Amino acid sequence: MRLGVLDVGSNTVHLLVVDAHHGAHPWPAYSEKAELRLAERINSDGELSKSGADALCEAAAKARDSASTYDTEDLLAFATSAVRDASNSSRVLRRVREETGVELQVLSGEAEAIMTFLAVRRWFGWSAGRLLVLDIGGGSLEIAVGIDEVPDVTISLPLGAGRLTRDWLIADPPSADETRQLRRHVRAEIARRAGEVTRLGPADRAVATSKSFRQLARIAGAAPSGEGPYVRRVVSHADIAEQAKRLSAMSVSERADLPGVSRTRAPQLAAAALVADAAMDLFGLGELEICPWALREGVILRRIDALSA
Repeated sequence: MRLGVLDVGSNTVHLLVVDAHHGAHPWPAYSEKAELRLAERINSDGELSKSGADALCEAAAKARDSASTYDTEDLLAFATSAVRDASNSSRVLRRVREETGVELQVLSGEAEAIMTFLAVRRWFGWSAGRLLVLDIGGGSLEIAVGIDEVPDVTISLPLGAGRLTRDWLIADPPSADETRQLRRHVRAEIARRAGEVTRLGPADRAVATSKSFRQLARIAGAAPSGEGPYVRRVVSHADIAEQAKRLSAMSVSERADLPGVSRTRAPQLAAAALVADAAMDLFGLGELEICPWALREGVILRRIDALSA
């Protein structure tokens, strides 16, 4: 069957249309993205701004029309941290539904971690053993660890790269004091929950998903996306720690000139590197392997499983 997945993230609204069948690899048929950066459109009162809601409605309508054009049998539409945490979330969701007919389901941070973990498990298979999965989004950091398809531990922390950039890194480039305070904040937030992960023992494979990790790996010398999803891509903690220092001292325009870095993500990359550095340090990870599947694929796989049950 042909499924459409509309992922309203904190940075990007992404429609992915796939041909999906039980027991088979979901094959992409069409993809479109709109960079809305909703995490940066949250007002001081915690509301998603009118301009943010306007842009979301426009993107949802366009995705609806594209999904119809590509003959999707079902459109799975969900929203993550930016919409979930907005104080006017219910009003925004109602407006999207009334104006576009798209019924956005809000995923909890735990659900994000579970779906992402499922995608990573299916990508690497049972031979990967105990997996530790990290995903840095625009609004939150998801952590999951386990040996089965459902993780034993899931953690969602408000440490997304867009959120942290908006709240902590004001200057361009960030001041030394801003960077120091953010580094301290990130480490404290992860350290509060780290014991839930480390008590399970070392992971057999540590995996990262998300655009932030892919760009950090690319800067460190990993193969570009053009070489395809089956090329093994890893990034070491030493490289991440070095990037955290380097990127924090660079301006947004300087970051945008680095290989694999888009201009829309360049402002958030320093915060992402600080989160990655802290997580790898506190969990004792020497390297992370980049997985091309993440939340969207997890949603698709869960849907296929439900249809075949």
